[in-house]
Amino acid sequence: MPARTTIPFDLKALDRDGLAAFVAEQGWPAFRAKQLFGWLYGKGATDFDTITVLPKAMRERLAEVAHIGTIREVQRQVATDGTVKLLYELSTGRRVESVLIPDFDDVSGKAKRLTVCVSSQVGCAMGCHFCATGLMGFHQNLTPGEIYDQVFHLNTLALERFGKGVTNVVFMGMGEPLQNYKAVTAATRLLTDPDALGLSPKRVTISTVGLARRIRTLADDIAAGAVPPVRLAISLHAPTDPQRSAIMPVNRSEKTDLAALKDAVQHYTRTTGQRVTYEYCVFADRNDQPEDARNLARVARWASSKVNLIMYNPVEGTSFTSTGEHALNRFIRVLVDEGVRVTVRRSRGQDIDAACGQLAVLDG
Repeated sequence: MPARTTIPFDLKALDRDGLAAFVAEQGWPAFRAKQLFGWLYGKGATDFDTITVLPKAMRERLAEVAHIGTIREVQRQVATDGTVKLLYELSTGRRVESVLIPDFDDVSGKAKRLTVCVSSQVGCAMGCHFCATGLMGFHQNLTPGEIYDQVFHLNTLALERFGKGVTNVVFMGMGEPLQNYKAVTAATRLLTDPDALGLSPKRVTISTVGLARRIRTLADDIAAGAVPPVRLAISLHAPTDPQRSAIMPVNRSEKTDLAALKDAVQHYTRTTGQRVTYEYCVFADRNDQPEDARNLARVARWASSKVNLIMYNPVEGTSFTSTGEHALNRFIRVLVDEGVRVTVRRSRGQDIDAACGQLAVLDG
């Protein structure tokens, strides 16, 4: 069967189903798709000649019609707390950052958890006023392979530095994941595939500023088995519409305001049976008062949830500062009294601008 593809394309823009369709299009036996998948995503092959399990004629044909997309590490920074930030260059010349965050055991000193904060876009169109990535604007969506490769490379680095592989992946790097829905959900299938990294879906979290329609779609796709049952986090950061609209432009539409978000979250928890996590950066004198905590508790009661309070990290060009310890403790006490399950995430990698809200690069 003659191939319809005449212009070389990135084979790693395809997930398992896409590879199966491509192999069928080429007229090759179906088992070749499984072999290709294992070498591309399990072994990290970057050149067709290295995939020696394939016949030479097939490798030659692959080189004619496709290429293996790769991301190139151009800079590595290591923070005093062990956090590692990598700057990658894409085939377009644009760049993204991703971060490896170790969590050490207090007794043994060994890494007990290794989390990758992965990027899904170059820049971001959401324009949140406190976020360095939002200040960049949007430049490009990443492919499933480009998303996956960030984790694959950092998994290799984790094995070298810490003696164990990545345990968790959070889509909390550059970009709004649900704006790049098809690629992000394809990447979750890759990350959780036993022939690739084989991560548990409960160890993969997609974070969104609250795109209500896409949250509902994600819930339906998880329920249908089209997407692994990954976890959902909502970047809330303010508990009322006026407060949220002032710092997050996404909230200014009735399609994505708190009422729409409430409906979407309730649909998600009802459809998937999973709770959601609300991410809440605590800003000094903006959203850290007892009344804010009581309003946040009302949001938390929409559906099964927990609240993750985030100590804000400074971003040049913004007027936002992190709340103090006294205000934070007061805020936590109100939430606990209101029956909210709450955790606090401290800054990691702040000295290399690798912490929450600090990822930003110049467009290459």
